[in-house]
Amino acid sequence: MIEVTPHARGAVLPVRARPGAKRDAVLDEHGGTLRVAVSAPPEDGKANVAIVRLLAETFGRRRSTVHLIAGQASRSKKFLFEEMTVAELSALLPAILNSPSPENGPSPDA
Repeated sequence: MIEVTPHARGAVLPVRARPGAKRDAVLDEHGGTLRVAVSAPPEDGKANVAIVRLLAETFGRRRSTVHLIAGQASRSKKFLFEEMTVAELSALLPAILNSPSPENGPSPDA
């Protein structure tokens, strides 16, 4: 289970990044984090920008409301979703994790 935590400006989502992948995708949950893959390389913040874009699109948020707040140079990161509660962000996770959408690719059960 992914542990979304409260923040004064919204909710924080822990993410495990896989930069340099073949395509951008939300993969699954692992070790209490949301695993994501992005094609951008892990240099000059390119992968971080790609992850912000992917998370904003996946969760239906504006890019300006999703911020990397920890783990700039690490695969383990924390993203702040402004103006969202822990309950709101947590409620979206099951549908996102179980969705065989083009961004997410086929579900692991497929």
